[in-house]
Amino acid sequence: MTLIVICGATATGKSGLAIALAQRLNTKILSADSRQVYRKFDIGTAKPTLVQQQQVPHELIDICDPTETLTVADYQQQAQELIARAKNPLLVGGTGLYIKALVKGLKIPRVAPQPQLRSQFQQLGQSQCYTLLQQVDPIATAKIHPNDAVRTQRALEVYYVTGQPISQQQGENPPEYPILELGLELKGDRLKQRIQHRAEEMVKMGFVEEVKNLVSQYGENLPLLKTLGYQEMIQYLLGNISIDEAIALTILHTCQFAKRQRTWFRAIPEIEWFDADSPDLLEQVWKRIQVFLNLHHN
Repeated sequence: MTLIVICGATATGKSGLAIALAQRLNTKILSADSRQVYRKFDIGTAKPTLVQQQQVPHELIDICDPTETLTVADYQQQAQELIARAKNPLLVGGTGLYIKALVKGLKIPRVAPQPQLRSQFQQLGQSQCYTLLQQVDPIATAKIHPNDAVRTQRALEVYYVTGQPISQQQGENPPEYPILELGLELKGDRLKQRIQHRAEEMVKMGFVEEVKNLVSQYGENLPLLKTLGYQEMIQYLLGNISIDEAIALTILHTCQFAKRQRTWFRAIPEIEWFDADSPDLLEQVWKRIQVFLNLHHN
């Protein structure tokens, strides 16, 4: 049993490469994308098309409704079950936390958000909440900045729901099977060109219609509609900006997002990097995977 990870910033060509590899390995693709888990969010999330999904089995896409919330713990549990049953699966995507949850075996307290508790904490104010947390979980406060209300409230929430400090429920429990982590990289301008091309293609594929349908079904305040690409198209539909401005903003915000993704993945020493523009990218990566699989006698 092994796991092969294909990661990197958005628009680096992870999906295309993964499909070619999965066909050679006769395996399935597990998506590591925090928006592709939601049904009906297709074009704007660059979800694999139906044709691509017919070429290779894809898991962990379209697994919940847009009104539901899939936590990292939920994702981790479902992915771990699939990995246990698959042969040499490919974990593919750009959501760093999803990948880390699996590769490092993050221990995540299974506590759903508690709106009532949170509103009580907000009334108390951050300074009092932090003092309270120092009393019940001093280890957690050592890692949380006194002004970080989100993490302070989360730590208190976990403590009040489970009766145990969050610091005792966190940490890592890495899986025993071997993992190969491969990253795709594109330098500045080349990545921007791909992002630009993708944004224009999305509109041609009917992205505006997709957003219109989602707004009519769920209303424009659905949290997912406030994410990359969708929020810009909503501004266009409301008549606040032109379609060209919506596309330009989508490109700008996607480039900023890709930069954050790159920073996250670049900090992980285990990832082996490949030039996504290389003409023999598939063969380079395939050769590396062969070495890895031979080493682990799969």
